This record gives sequence, C-alpha cells and structure tokens, in this order.
Amino acid sequence: MAASNSSKLFRLGRSLVGGLSNNCLGTIRSSCEMMCNDFLSQQQRTFIQMRTNLKVVDNSGAKRVMCIQALKGKKGARLGDTIVASVKEAQLGGKVKKGEVHYAVVVRAAMQRGRCDGSEVKFDDNAVVLINKQGEPIGTRVFGPVPHELRKKKHVKILSLAEHIA
Repeated sequence: MAASNSSKLFRLGRSLVGGLSNNCLGTIRSSCEMMCNDFLSQQQRTFIQMRTNLKVVDNSGAKRVMCIQALKGKKGARLGDTIVASVKEAQLGGKVKKGEVHYAVVVRAAMQRGRCDGSEVKFDDNAVVLINKQGEPIGTRVFGPVPHELRKKKHVKILSLAEHIA
C-alpha cells in the first residue's frame, strides 16, 4: 500500500515538474523571441550608406533613388546630410530622368537622432529631397513631415517648401 502511494506521488510530482518545465521553456522562448525582434529592429535602424534605396518626397519627377556616396562621415549619412544619389525610378515627363545622378538631402531617416531637449526623432522610412549643385531644391513642393534640424544644416528653402515641420 505504501509503495502504490509513493508511485502515485512520484507520478504527480513528475507531471507537476513537467508542466513547470514546459511553462518555463515557453517563457524563455518568448523572451528570446522578444530580444531577437528588438535586435532586428535596432539592426534595421542604421546609417544611410552606399546602395541604400531612398524614397523621393518632392515633385522633381523621381520616385526612388539609390545612395552612391555620403558626402560627410565615413559611416554614412544621417538626418540633414547631403548625399550623391542615382535615380532608379522616375515619372514620365518629370524634371529628372532615370539614370541621372543628383545631390540629395536626407529629410527623413529611420535612424533615431537625439535633440537638445533630450527627446529623439525618428521616422518610419528613409526619404530625400533632390537638390542642385547650389543647394536649392529641384522640385517646388515637399511632401510629408520634415524635421526642423534642417535649419541648422542651412536647408531653409526645403523647410519653406515642406507642408509639415516636425
């Protein structure tokens, strides 16, 4: 009789431990997945470097450009920096054509940038405005939000054309 009670207790204890271990493994698995997702989201938020595809947010006629060279910094370009870009997609009848090389100013970047007041600004996409050699925008309108940090980088004309300043 004592042997049968001990075997029942052993089975009960084993099932409890098994349930706990499965529960612990699930918790460990979910925390590992969360860390991996955080790592991937941080990994996607990098500098704008060579061969990065960017959205064009002005009415110059270009839709998408590819970064050829960041003009400042070894790692790449950030918010407000000037890059050299090649037009990959363009609208018919626009001011710029596919395959042309232009300067561009980064007006939205997925990488976060700290502000003086301690807050940080980051956007969902990477976007540029095409400019000429004198630093004036080629288009006459700028779509979407543009950060006010461009004022420090002497791109006041882009700020004046923007519909929303963030």
